[in-house]
Amino acid sequence: MSERKVLNKYYPPDFDPSKIPKLKLPKDRQYVVRLMAPFNMRCKTCGEYIYKGKKFNARKETVQNESYLGLPIFRFYIKCTRCLAEITFKTDPENTDYTMEHGATRNFQAEKLLEEEEKRVQKEREDEELNNPMKVLENRTKDSKLEMEVLENLQELKDLNQRQAHVDFEAMLRQHRLSEEERQRQEQEEDERETAALVEESRKRRLLEDSDSEEDTTPTQPHPALWPNPTAILDEQTPKAKRKAESWERSVGTLGSRPQLSGLVVKKTDLDTSIQRGGAPPLPGAMKNGQAAGPAPQTPSTSSLSQLGVYSDSEDSSGSN
Repeated sequence: MSERKVLNKYYPPDFDPSKIPKLKLPKDRQYVVRLMAPFNMRCKTCGEYIYKGKKFNARKETVQNESYLGLPIFRFYIKCTRCLAEITFKTDPENTDYTMEHGATRNFQAEKLLEEEEKRVQKEREDEELNNPMKVLENRTKDSKLEMEVLENLQELKDLNQRQAHVDFEAMLRQHRLSEEERQRQEQEEDERETAALVEESRKRRLLEDSDSEEDTTPTQPHPALWPNPTAILDEQTPKAKRKAESWERSVGTLGSRPQLSGLVVKKTDLDTSIQRGGAPPLPGAMKNGQAAGPAPQTPSTSSLSQLGVYSDSEDSSGSN
């Protein structure tokens, strides 16, 4: 299977490159290239600023009859982004830069102009010294004098600063050393205080744990019985229950007081029985003394509540009669 991307071409045995027709192209042919502005410039027509790095579709051509050490120089044509005026600039291989040619002015060129002026002055001086030996001696004298003046001015500035400052470097170093010692001492004291506080806190915590463990291990004494009789709790009543019992006693009477209810029931019973038998009722005096005319038969097993029920039944029967 053959390769997808073939790098080697097949040349037949009878191949003759001289038979290939050559394309005749003009030397000043222009190509369309994509480039960025190499420097900041300003359009002369409308004053629009074109900043470095702005992209353009430019036309490139080779400058005729211009080269530097055999390197060709290229010219680029671009258009202003506002007024579409044509701007041209060339390459400058001598200074590894670009040269503004037409349609705009280059900005921020002061440093470059200063360097060019210095180079020009230096070159003129070298040419003058080459032809005039006395000029060389004069220039050396000027340079030495200028150097001495610079050194003197520098020493005066140093003395002036030292007089105005009055800085004692030894005192500064001593104060810095003392401040460092004081800071270290304070840090050590803080560490000691924190350590003592931690030890005290752990000791207190240990004492609390020991006291808790002692309380847990102490045998608990049995509490004496509050009520010797299991039914004694029934005798205790709350204040509310006591008030209810007192109100009941005042209205009806005590259910457990057998003599009062029994006497009342006996009296009513005896009166009813005597009436039913057709006899005379008992005397009022006897009733007043709380004794019946005769002994009333009482069933030993009859309770006060049953007697109260008999009393109510007899009263209903008398009312119906």
